[in-house]
Amino acid sequence: MSISDHVVLVSIPGLRPGDLRYLPGLRSLVSAGDRAPLVPSFPCASWPIQANLLTGHLPRRHGVTASGYYQRQQGTVELWDRSSDVVAAPMIWDTLRDHHPELISAAWFPMAAGSCRSHYVCSPEPHCTQNPEERNTCYTRPGQLYNRLRHELGPYPYADAGQTEKQFAISTWMARSASLLAHSVHPHLFYLSFSHLLDTAQQHGPDSPNAHDALADLDKALEILIEGFQSAYEGRHLLWLVTSECVVTPVDHVSYPNRRLREAGLLQVKNLDDGEHLDLENSLAWALVDHQYAHVYIRDSASSIIREVTRLFTREPGIDRVLYGPALADLYLDHPRSGEVVLISTPDSWQAYYWWMDDTHAPQFARQTTGTMMKPAVDPLTLYADHRNGTIPLNTKLIQGSYGAPASTDAQRGILLSSQRGVFTERATCDTDIADLVLQQFGV
Repeated sequence: MSISDHVVLVSIPGLRPGDLRYLPGLRSLVSAGDRAPLVPSFPCASWPIQANLLTGHLPRRHGVTASGYYQRQQGTVELWDRSSDVVAAPMIWDTLRDHHPELISAAWFPMAAGSCRSHYVCSPEPHCTQNPEERNTCYTRPGQLYNRLRHELGPYPYADAGQTEKQFAISTWMARSASLLAHSVHPHLFYLSFSHLLDTAQQHGPDSPNAHDALADLDKALEILIEGFQSAYEGRHLLWLVTSECVVTPVDHVSYPNRRLREAGLLQVKNLDDGEHLDLENSLAWALVDHQYAHVYIRDSASSIIREVTRLFTREPGIDRVLYGPALADLYLDHPRSGEVVLISTPDSWQAYYWWMDDTHAPQFARQTTGTMMKPAVDPLTLYADHRNGTIPLNTKLIQGSYGAPASTDAQRGILLSSQRGVFTERATCDTDIADLVLQQFGV
């Protein structure tokens, strides 16, 4: 195995082996290196998979069981918790620091940016505001780093969900800002996550002309990154590792777990002035949906309700598997944050969170961009938001691609690439193997 002084780990959610034909810049970088299928672990969604990549562990150990979780004691739902505290396992930079405190690490746009122990961090700062000066900013470590980046490059080009026309500007800013740091600090480990492809693949389908355009734009941003890093690390032994995360598959069907639970009398709603709201306190069961899977939380973990929910969704159209009890452990979801039952979609279907039976009864936050953080689930229809009037459609037929189901077919697998030979064996590789692969480059 080759050993490197400096490693750049680039993760690209949505990247598929066949996409390389649209990425000449990336293809040139890895033409002389290793190539292997990347098998994402379930749940195959960005947040859990990134936790797998960066810790080398599965959800039962690091605790990231979905893009969000239900805090049972508080009766609240946390989505996209960006604190590293939510990850209960050491990340690559933690392990590297413990073994080699003299080595410098940088993390660009990781999901868990807050409290990240990497020496240098840059990630969009989430703000629920319409003030451009507050939205166009980043959380950085050290804190003054963003001021320097903004002075050199201009402010971070914030984009709302679905504004794919701004994605190229974001990826370019990422590449240039990372290159600036590389020139001045030369981190030994540099991690970057480019979420450039996911939105377009969901909106238009992963094989659409729009998706191909997104790949071309991503390649331009990667070429900026590659050129900047090659200049910054000139004379040093630099290894590139590029990996997929989740992979988007075409969908033409949608399931509504919460509607089924309501029909069965297990989910309750509250009728408020603006529509029907989910009544978590009085529901016996409800589903926190996340693209192609859902955690169904059962009040008091009642075994009779677990059996009823399991029967309810067995043979439900669009639902491929219903996990409960020991079956959760089979997919490494035996963790307190998991629901008592987990529903998995077929590859051509996805799950919507709706609990109302008629769209005229939908709560106001379901239709408004300002209500996104009030939703107790992931809602990909925010990708179709009209940001001129702040509205979100409720037409689930708009969704053309989804992800999250187990990678049971080649179409659900990604790819792992390196810039030189002898770094890894060219065989199917699990996302949890990436952390060790990186650490081995530093003798850990």
